[in-house]
Amino acid sequence: MRTIDLRSDTVTLPTPSMRRAIAEAPLGDDVYGEDPTINRLEALAAERVGKEAALLVVSGTMGNLCALLAHCARGDEVLVGDLSHIYNYEAGGASVLGGVAFHVVPTLPNGELPLDELAAAVRHADDSHEALTRLICLENTHNRCGGVALAPEYLCAVQAFARERGLRVHLDGARLFNAAVAQGTDACSITAHVDSVQFCLSKGLAAPVGSIVAGDAAFIARARRIRKLVGGSMRQAGIIAAAGIVALEEMVDRLAEDHANARMLAEGLASFPQIAIDLDSVQTDIVIFSLQPGAGTATALVQALAARGVLVGEMGRGAIRAVTHYGIDASDIEEALEAARGALAELGVAHGNN
Repeated sequence: MRTIDLRSDTVTLPTPSMRRAIAEAPLGDDVYGEDPTINRLEALAAERVGKEAALLVVSGTMGNLCALLAHCARGDEVLVGDLSHIYNYEAGGASVLGGVAFHVVPTLPNGELPLDELAAAVRHADDSHEALTRLICLENTHNRCGGVALAPEYLCAVQAFARERGLRVHLDGARLFNAAVAQGTDACSITAHVDSVQFCLSKGLAAPVGSIVAGDAAFIARARRIRKLVGGSMRQAGIIAAAGIVALEEMVDRLAEDHANARMLAEGLASFPQIAIDLDSVQTDIVIFSLQPGAGTATALVQALAARGVLVGEMGRGAIRAVTHYGIDASDIEEALEAARGALAELGVAHGNN
């Protein structure tokens, strides 16, 4: 049985041009700053997000960790959303390794952290009882909110809020280019409102490994030291960077295909009465849905789909996630919807529904 894997855009395989670039990449020792392919990628990445400098890291989690520890000292506090990837899926790294505290604020369905909640969370710097607030972390697109892109007006408002209080803003932009494509803009127009950004070369851009951290030169120098601290310095890693260059040069515009396929999937799912889905939240490549009360469990549906060759993921509390990506086309979406039709019918029989 052929498998249609919609669990995540992390399951992408490198393109043929990436494989060629990997095989042919000029290499050197990056710890000495001598890998020409890494140097080229970092310069390209900094340009694409409008920042002074950039740093290649092995993952988005490492990138966010390096960024947070470059911004904050031990005992400092970071404002994060309760649904953020940094808070939920990165093993508490900034706290464990850097002594940085998380101050959690609620996340709205559109991915925003309300300004009034941020204002209430900022500590009083002259009160020795309280930690020092240093940083606000945003996520764009927002994973647990269904891949929604933050509004430009909101980013501008957070930037002004932070500047008034002497705070920095870091953007977990793992899917930054999805946000840019969805809004018909370039990444620089988004990152202009933040002091630092992390984005993934993998996921929708389809490189096999690697993420980028970008900011001003002094920040990247600190982040580079943190990367060394956590064992992330690499040698002839131009083989990674080569695929990343192809990702930035060839794979950004095609993200629109993933978005169209996600919309097709979402609208198809919405046609099933057993499915609950908010179509307004489907803006990029992520589709989050659930079963209506009495229609069965998320676990049962995930298993029934897997038996039909369609892989999706559970997100907890009854939510199911499907993500479109390079390697998935419209015909795959049609097959996935047919599999969903059969799986839902099976669940209906199991629950005694007509």
